[in-house]
Amino acid sequence: MTIRIIVAGASGKMGQEVVKLIERTEHFQLVGAVSRTYADQEINGAKYYASLKEALEANQTDVVVDFTNPEMIRKHLQICCAFRVSPVVGTTGLTEEELNHLRMEFKQANLGGIIAPNFAVGAILMMRFAAQAAKYLPHVEIIESHHDRKLDAPSGTALKTAELITESRKQLKQGHPSEMEMWEGARGAEYHGFRIHSVRLPGLVAHQEVLFGGTGQLLTIRHDSLNRESFMPGVQLAVEKVLELNELIYGLENIMEV
Repeated sequence: MTIRIIVAGASGKMGQEVVKLIERTEHFQLVGAVSRTYADQEINGAKYYASLKEALEANQTDVVVDFTNPEMIRKHLQICCAFRVSPVVGTTGLTEEELNHLRMEFKQANLGGIIAPNFAVGAILMMRFAAQAAKYLPHVEIIESHHDRKLDAPSGTALKTAELITESRKQLKQGHPSEMEMWEGARGAEYHGFRIHSVRLPGLVAHQEVLFGGTGQLLTIRHDSLNRESFMPGVQLAVEKVLELNELIYGLENIMEV
């Protein structure tokens, strides 16, 4: 079966990689792209549209792949729900309240959707391994590093990792009880008793290490995405699986056997 796809944010770096993925995947077809900058121009035989609504009105579509920004995906997810088109979203930044509201909308519509903070298969394994390690080494800190164009901090991957860790370990307030920051923020953001640190620098893509400290030992679980192509196998899996769903899920691990 050919899967007809619209890419929102097609002119961005991740969007360009998705377009390449569609071009080399036999059962994928690009039917439209969304970019205000390139509206009415063509890309790989498809047309650029100024808005997702306009693109969906003009094309029969199965899946929308969205790599835009947090402000746009709020609107785009609601538009997908209205058109009954399944979204695959790689943009993070939604609040838990927003996610819960969207989950309810998709459930009522009996429509599948996937929001993934990270599409790299190795990153999903890193998160799973970290959750397992937290049962035995509960003292933990997360350091995530991304390119300096990333808008949200901590990253969606770090937040997802932190959530999985808190499900695995008992509540624990780490560090010295009289610990004092000489400069505000020096110890990073606090989440359920442990710390998350965000680094933003040119030259980075997406990197995360989870440090576990124990008596006389340190365990480091690390994942590095060296280029944006590393996310494409996960995007392909999500596009292929989303049409089988009848709800909005958060995290690629929900469709992986890990």
